[in-house]
Amino acid sequence: MKHPRAGLARETRRRPPISVAVALAVLVAVAVATVFAPWIVPDATAQDLMLGITGPGPGHPLGTDDLGRDVLELLVAGARTAVPGALCVAAGSMLIGNLVGLPAGYLGGWVDALAMRWADLVFSLPALLVAIVVAGVLGGGYGLAIAVLVVLFAPTDTRVVRGAVLEQRHRPYVEAAQLKNLSAWRIMTRHVWPNIAPVALANVFLNFAYALVSLASLSFLGLGVPAGSPDWGRTLSDNRTQFLTNPWTVIAPGLAIIATAAALNIVGDWLYERVDRRGRAR
Repeated sequence: MKHPRAGLARETRRRPPISVAVALAVLVAVAVATVFAPWIVPDATAQDLMLGITGPGPGHPLGTDDLGRDVLELLVAGARTAVPGALCVAAGSMLIGNLVGLPAGYLGGWVDALAMRWADLVFSLPALLVAIVVAGVLGGGYGLAIAVLVVLFAPTDTRVVRGAVLEQRHRPYVEAAQLKNLSAWRIMTRHVWPNIAPVALANVFLNFAYALVSLASLSFLGLGVPAGSPDWGRTLSDNRTQFLTNPWTVIAPGLAIIATAAALNIVGDWLYERVDRRGRAR
């Protein structure tokens, strides 16, 4: 007969901590805003110059900016540009990291040496500073900022994937596949990658958070989305001189960036710990 405390302990271990639950709730809210913003706030960029900048009040819970735009609506609409760009950076970085890290870890030799020298070179560069310089020289633009950050973030995923592959390379299932004379590509993609995928996916959350902050920083400096766009970083930049008149024009987008990045980090750390714990149990 099973002791009732054993079942309670298992249930407690499976239940995520309160911080993770709160972080997941934040991410769900941000996801809803990202997907449904055109229907939730269809007139987010509508201007009311006669109204101008006002504090919180009826009809405008967070007030308006100097163009008479509702701050709360701009906040919801801002997720439409802030989040997809960061997601593209994280996904593109993961793709390059897998394409480079898999053969580097499995094949070793000159392939590994070449991949790691490239990763070390790029990883040694200050990502945000390089992105600012490149975007400034080439004229800025949201697409360019995303492309630059993908290249600069890729070494992180490459190292993570390579390390996970090195851990799996001498496992019995890999040796059994080699004895069957399967091609290296098939072993890497059909056998090794499914076992390291959880680690790679957990790392996506961390890169997602860094990319969100980096893109917001570039938009704040005028090197991302164009002026007037409902983007968190750009909204923060456009209204920084209005802080004393209506602080929420600056506080709201700043809190959105911080809360989303923190939530991504919390969930990413939690997933990584779970994956690492399961890997050690095996």
